[in-house]
Amino acid sequence: MSQNADQHYIEAVINGDTRAFSVLVDRYKYMVFTLAVKILKSQEEAEEVSQDVFVKAYTALSTFKGDAKFSTWLYKIAYYQSLDYLKKQKRTLNTSSIDSDTEFHLASAENALDSLEADERKLAIKSAIDTLAPDDAVVITLHYFEELSLKEIADIMKLEANTVKVRLFRSRKRLALLLKNKLEPEILATYGRK
Repeated sequence: MSQNADQHYIEAVINGDTRAFSVLVDRYKYMVFTLAVKILKSQEEAEEVSQDVFVKAYTALSTFKGDAKFSTWLYKIAYYQSLDYLKKQKRTLNTSSIDSDTEFHLASAENALDSLEADERKLAIKSAIDTLAPDDAVVITLHYFEELSLKEIADIMKLEANTVKVRLFRSRKRLALLLKNKLEPEILATYGRK
């Protein structure tokens, strides 16, 4: 969504049109919920946190400077609101080691994906992302599904852009391995039925 379109509604809310905020909520509710569920691994908790995110965004809207896109600012709130929720529940974000060495064969994973129908492919990818560690799932979701740049993700997660780049690379490797391990048995089973 264009920054100018968001800015129109932001200014309307700041000037007292509280109904204009519902447009922003409708525009970004799925994105906020998706990020929260990737971190919390619970739809109910993600719904609760999503509501808190929009309440916090509404009350802090006058502090939005427009240096970054509104979606990036909102993602940052959602990310830290989710982490705060985990802390209150005495849980921690299950992070994966950035130095983890995993065998990875992209070609075979791509071949396995090519043999699936489009809907099955989407379901398999979503399922695999859901099994990743939350930090991996967040980086993949922000970059590929929300199409945020490495710099925007770095701003949200308070990391260096190079660190995000490395995490994204490692997350893709883990995702490809998960897909390879999940899809190859399914493909072999399909051939066995023919």
